[in-house]
Amino acid sequence: MTSVQQIAPNFYCIDTHDLGREQRTSSYLLIDEKIALIETSASPSVPYIMEGLQKLNIAVEDIDYVIVTHIHLDHAGGAGLFLQSCPNAKLVVHPRGAAHMIDPSRLIRSAKGVYGAEFDRLFDPIVPIDATRIIEVQHEQLLQLGQHHLTFYHTEGHAKHHVSMLYSATNGLFVGDTTGVRYPEMDEEAIDLIIPSTSPNQYNPETMEQSLKLYEKLQASELYFGHYGAYKNPAEAYRQVRYWTPLFLEEGRKAQAASSQFQEQVHYLDARLKELLFNYLQENGIPSDHPVYQTIPFDTIVSAMGILDYLEKANAQIPL
Repeated sequence: MTSVQQIAPNFYCIDTHDLGREQRTSSYLLIDEKIALIETSASPSVPYIMEGLQKLNIAVEDIDYVIVTHIHLDHAGGAGLFLQSCPNAKLVVHPRGAAHMIDPSRLIRSAKGVYGAEFDRLFDPIVPIDATRIIEVQHEQLLQLGQHHLTFYHTEGHAKHHVSMLYSATNGLFVGDTTGVRYPEMDEEAIDLIIPSTSPNQYNPETMEQSLKLYEKLQASELYFGHYGAYKNPAEAYRQVRYWTPLFLEEGRKAQAASSQFQEQVHYLDARLKELLFNYLQENGIPSDHPVYQTIPFDTIVSAMGILDYLEKANAQIPL
């Protein structure tokens, strides 16, 4: 059964169950004179969104905007499928992402390179979107919803096609993956765990730091993660991304030194990232049977690929 959580008046979080897991990916619904849905996750998540809308008595015909922070399939892969049921909605996306939503073939090839045989189970189908239904949003552009509005910012680091949005009703930021992945399994613990999202193939720690500085300048009161939910301590999120990033990069360089084969490097780095994170948790009193240990490996393997991809391009002086 789909979980729907109210964040503020006329503002809801819908659990979209990416990878079949609870509290893995968030879709957000803003209800105003215009109705906006932010993030669709992958196509297998669309039924969860539909169920969430039914719980909130929102008809798909009344949705005006479907907004994606970036076009990675765990955030936007279901947009085309969802829009088939939303005849009046427009897709709002970064200009760099629009062409890939119209023709997702390159996006599909890239994801298959990461997920291999698991691609169909996790992401199929990827439905193209007609160009007439797409709004390319610019940096600092405002989208008026009625009483409240969203201000868009281009925020590179995780991807070049990433946008973030400041919501005037709450002074909260929809951050996509720019501030990484948080683990709601830790909500009842004394510590949080938030790690940088370094998936291939456009990860860049330098531009991610620029985006974090922009967030600090905006002085957002809370963050709305793609993975997962609302978080009320932005400074801690920024601190943890900055804490883990140099450690991830250092381990990536060790992986490169350990082998000349990319897959062996990935295996080495994935193991080291898990070891780093598991040690951190255990040093802070989180027992080894805690559920967070089951979730972390979903992220470290993809993060390892992105770290190594970034370092390889940097070493070859390929423009990032």
